[in-house]
Amino acid sequence: MSSGPTPRPDPATGDAPAQDADITAFLGHLSDVRGHSPHTVKAYRRDLTRLRSLHHGPWEALRPADMRRIAGQLARQGHHPRSIQRFLSAARGFFAYQVEQRRMPANPASGMRGPRAGRALPRDLDVDQTQQALAPAEGPDPTLAARDQAMLELLYSSGLRLSELTGLDLTDLDLDAGLVRMLGKGRRERSVPVGRKAREALRTWLRHRGDWAAPDERAVFVSRRGPRIGNRAVQRRVAEAGRRAGLDVRLHPHRLRHAFASHLLESSGDLRAIQELLGHANLETTQIYTHLDYQHLAQVYDAAHPRARRRD
Repeated sequence: MSSGPTPRPDPATGDAPAQDADITAFLGHLSDVRGHSPHTVKAYRRDLTRLRSLHHGPWEALRPADMRRIAGQLARQGHHPRSIQRFLSAARGFFAYQVEQRRMPANPASGMRGPRAGRALPRDLDVDQTQQALAPAEGPDPTLAARDQAMLELLYSSGLRLSELTGLDLTDLDLDAGLVRMLGKGRRERSVPVGRKAREALRTWLRHRGDWAAPDERAVFVSRRGPRIGNRAVQRRVAEAGRRAGLDVRLHPHRLRHAFASHLLESSGDLRAIQELLGHANLETTQIYTHLDYQHLAQVYDAAHPRARRRD
């Protein structure tokens, strides 16, 4: 691994290495300019801290050979291929920013890809299992039952991510039009349809919502104490619904999102529509949810889309 001079002090603090300040500046850029979620920024911080522990000299001293050695070292230490891929992705993004800021002459991780790993997909829920999971619960607390039913129905009806569900505000719902608006990854806004069952469940919940929510609370889904419900609480309630239904797999929000995409594809075959509904930037990401290889997806698209058909 390349060695270099002792890290220069950061002018803002006088003692923190400038390399650490570079990481802090990049993380701020991800959050403030590119709009990444706190979870994503935390993942970048973890990987870049690891990179800093493996290279103590100035960033500009790094060469592609050094990055290959670092990746090999992680593999020898037993890191999962997907973890190494994520690490290299974080490094590429960080170094690209350094080049853009004229702090490095070139990106030493450019073009590097980690070891290949099979993609673990959520186990399928068939339609019958999904109906079991969505069966209304009976209990002593009608407000709790109404909220949980609305969350379950909306997750499956519209394929929302967990963070999209918990981030919904009342102004994002248009139940008369049957639409919900959300801010997805990369701060991309999209609107998706809300099915009849989900609309009914949401209307029932909204009639109960005032039992818990403060008058000025904007969140659609709130906890018993009144503020916006958190991700962990939703995960617990969804898992409880799966146990109550007697499913042989753990139910979680992503599994309902996957069921939404799989069932919709089976019945419609409209891949591009599913891509838009899921909020994916490209077809390759949608492939994860559809269990189809990319070649087949391309064939479906070429056969179905008027603009994709070849001239005879």
